[in-house]
Amino acid sequence: GAIVAALGLDDERGFLAELRGRAAAVHPAQPPKDADMVVFRAEAEGDLARLAALERVIRRDGAIWVVWPKGRPALKEDHVRAAALKVGLVDVKVCAFSETLSALKLMVPVARR
Repeated sequence: GAIVAALGLDDERGFLAELRGRAAAVHPAQPPKDADMVVFRAEAEGDLARLAALERVIRRDGAIWVVWPKGRPALKEDHVRAAALKVGLVDVKVCAFSETLSALKLMVPVARR
């Protein structure tokens, strides 16, 4: 029953198809207000400026997954974490999204929900 936005993602190994099979709605271009989750692909540190706007569209207990290419010095986990903290989000999980992509799960801290 989740409402999910999947922004800037190619269909990495059928991810979008799988997501559509599990979520009530998947929005590939514009995140809807009160989204349960946003999966957002970033290619460069400058893309992380979008986190502030994404934080405003997720439910207070929702999440933003930032996905970025592995092994690029221009964008690392530390860049994502620093950008998240700057807009008041905290990281709660890191994972290998695929063989070529990493991901960090960001949430609104419990004290601000």
